[in-house]
Amino acid sequence: MTATLPLPALHASHAGTWLRDAPQVAGGSTRGCSKGEAVMAAADTPLLLLNAPLVASRLGYPDLSGLDLLELFAFVHPAKFCVPTPKGLAHALGLEEPASDDAVPLLLQRAGAALIARCESAEWTEREGAWSSLQSLARLRWPWVQVLSPHIRQPERAEKWLFARLPEWEEAPERAQPQQVLLDELEVEGQLERLTGEGAERREGQRQFSRGAGSVFAPRDRNKRPHVLLAQAGTGIGKTLGYLAPASLWAERSGGTVWVSTYTKNLQRQLRQESTRAWPAARPDGSPPVVVRKGRENYLCLLNLEDALQGGFSGRPAVLAQLVARWAAYSSDGDMIGGDLPGWLGTLFRKRGIAALTDQRGECVYAGCPHYRKCFIERSARAAAQADLVIANHALVMVNAARGRDLASRPTRIVFDEGHHVFDAADSIFAAALTGNEAIELRRWIVGPERTSRGRRRGLAARLADVASYDEAGGEAIEAAVEAAQALPSEGWLGRLAEAMPAGPVEALLAEVRTTTYARDESGQEAGYGIETETAQLPDELVEAAGLAAQALAAIRQPLLKLGGRLEAVLEDAPDWLDGQGRARIEGARHSLAWRIDLLAAWEALLARLGGPADPDFVDWLAVDRNDSREFDMGIHRHWLDPMKPFAKVVLEPAHGVMLTSATLTDRDESGPDWPGAIARSGAPHLDLVPRTAQSDSPFDYASRAEVLIVTDIKRGDIAGLAGAYSRLIEASDGGVLGLFTAIRRMRAVHGRIADRLARAGLPLYAQHVDPIDTGTLTDIFRDDPRASLLGTDALRDGVDVPGRSLRCVVMESTPWPRPTILHRARRAAAAAQPGGAKGFDDRIIRSRLAQAFGRLIRSREDSGHFVVLSPAFPTRLLSAFPPGAPVIRLTLEQALQRVAQGVGAQPMIGAAQLEADTQ
Repeated sequence: MTATLPLPALHASHAGTWLRDAPQVAGGSTRGCSKGEAVMAAADTPLLLLNAPLVASRLGYPDLSGLDLLELFAFVHPAKFCVPTPKGLAHALGLEEPASDDAVPLLLQRAGAALIARCESAEWTEREGAWSSLQSLARLRWPWVQVLSPHIRQPERAEKWLFARLPEWEEAPERAQPQQVLLDELEVEGQLERLTGEGAERREGQRQFSRGAGSVFAPRDRNKRPHVLLAQAGTGIGKTLGYLAPASLWAERSGGTVWVSTYTKNLQRQLRQESTRAWPAARPDGSPPVVVRKGRENYLCLLNLEDALQGGFSGRPAVLAQLVARWAAYSSDGDMIGGDLPGWLGTLFRKRGIAALTDQRGECVYAGCPHYRKCFIERSARAAAQADLVIANHALVMVNAARGRDLASRPTRIVFDEGHHVFDAADSIFAAALTGNEAIELRRWIVGPERTSRGRRRGLAARLADVASYDEAGGEAIEAAVEAAQALPSEGWLGRLAEAMPAGPVEALLAEVRTTTYARDESGQEAGYGIETETAQLPDELVEAAGLAAQALAAIRQPLLKLGGRLEAVLEDAPDWLDGQGRARIEGARHSLAWRIDLLAAWEALLARLGGPADPDFVDWLAVDRNDSREFDMGIHRHWLDPMKPFAKVVLEPAHGVMLTSATLTDRDESGPDWPGAIARSGAPHLDLVPRTAQSDSPFDYASRAEVLIVTDIKRGDIAGLAGAYSRLIEASDGGVLGLFTAIRRMRAVHGRIADRLARAGLPLYAQHVDPIDTGTLTDIFRDDPRASLLGTDALRDGVDVPGRSLRCVVMESTPWPRPTILHRARRAAAAAQPGGAKGFDDRIIRSRLAQAFGRLIRSREDSGHFVVLSPAFPTRLLSAFPPGAPVIRLTLEQALQRVAQGVGAQPMIGAAQLEADTQ
């Protein structure tokens, strides 16, 4: 008989609540109970729970606490994956999964016993550091301490502190410039065959794609004229190995580095796995040939962790810091977002503790940090400089190209997978925003901690104290910058603006922005989400405030410029005390200074335009950001009308070869693929380049594996009807539904109406922005349970890869019209003179969203399912978003339910008449 932990256990789902007594109480028995009884039981004695925040949400009692088995799992098995559900926990521990909800409490008792038994096992590989961590957790009154203490023995020798156990990275010589090599198409095909493996299916589409990909690695003919290839590859072509074949061949022959950039973390994981076919885990010298790079904000900052462990965190966040320290000792790369840290760990502690342990705002002190030689970020950057393949994301590639610390390591051969998102990434990276939150972060970076603020945030004076003492002019520049930064917003600025009592010129500007935005708002969203207004015909008060704020920003920028010059002088005429580590610290400070100086210059340029003629290259607007009626930021925003213009200058121009690839790189209307539009959105025309194009169609049989159902009898705005449609479609499909919404409010309303009913039928329903679980973990849960369904928004439309039966039906609540923002209006107006006009601009956006959503449905040859759009007036001109051959049927909800229940291909087409009507 399987051992059980002698503690009571509680499980709550949308279907009900179950409580199981401890085994010593009448042998232990499970009974259904009310929510109130469950809350009272939890208050009386510690109960075993799984995902306490989720259980609290189900019970409607946010203060619920207990013995969360996920916390115990994170302690016993740091850096190990576990789907945070009863079924997932059972699989992770080798236990029998529960057959129903009422069997879950017994599983929790058995899982607890299994984890405790692991602590006593000689095979427990994560024993080192556990006893010391437990002593620290005891001081924090972690509820698991009393249960664990008898089972974790004190080691004979004192355990090393985490920061003494982490390995140090080593410097390596700069990599030589890559050799100029030309890849033969036959060689590329041979490499592809080696990667796909002997006996693998020969896919002509993949071979064609791979041959084309090899062209971007050819030697460049002229300066600032890279080889550019736009390659559309339908789902199932195998484009990952298709471009890794020439990439690995070129890296081997040339000694250079290829960067592959993605938009989603899911594709990064897939790429890392696929790359093992081309490269070993390590070279003979131990260095990794493949490195995953992410932005600094993804990695654990050891200095932040040390601060948290030594009193910077208190209460529950302090427990989180101890569990993160356990993980850090076993992590492969220190990646906290999408790496081997369980995505659910941070959500167990309700606050943004994970973010506080990363470098969110570029506050790194580089070589001034005592943990610099063990830093996960620095290790990753150095490994990438020596790697054959760097797997990154679009934002990091653009940032690295724009302001990378080392010119020699900037990417020159780049493959942008998920290339249809390059425009959106550039739109974000090359934008400017003078907002309260951005300004207060700049103040903290310059001034450092003030009054009651906690943490290790260091100002300029603390970072560069030795320079200030050595160089009088540098010291004066630091003092001047700190004094000038007093003009920036400080803690409590939102409250002061609400009371019309701004402090300083920048807060005064933000107050005028707030007043003007509310005065001009016509959205009718007084109690809703963010509002915005254009920067035209501005009141004199705002223009005057902008001028004073610009003067204040210039007063900050000038001493920072002077300080940058003094740091350069110190490096050129180095004092005796400036060793290699000190030089690295000053280089890091110069890099950070340059970033802030550029930021201030962008803000000044933005303010200079207010009240004057608009710049045709930019779109400016004022905004107040709100969430559930609460203001959290406000300010002035600037985006490029065409962000591919700076992308071309910063990313394409210095590169030697760039490839953009995606299954939906081009729009497709009735006349076929729109290659001119794809070329325009690549940035190549800004360099007077004509890129090569290639197309490989999907090998999937969409005609027999998928159906598009346009449901015509759900009225727009009818929440009850919408909820009923979702509920019945999920029941007809027996789960496995991905529901996509264009508005969070409607998604929450639908979830609230149907979750309990579905759960009682054994059909779990999860939702973004409802369940206290991160999006990546929600996707893991959905993938793991074929009867589960998941509701979400844009992040699920683009980032979900769930092959197999777990996803067999995608339901969109309506036609995904673009949101009518000021930025969208400006770009729409600019497109009016282009082929297709403004209406065609909107249609391209909608078709792209539909194509991406449909792409979630069929991920392998064996997949099949339905794509359902609940739209009574779906325009026929948008149907070209779906793959050629995929049947499209207009029908009622009742007819759709029959087809979903029967499965794809079980019924004949309803008739050609159902395909014709364009109701708009």
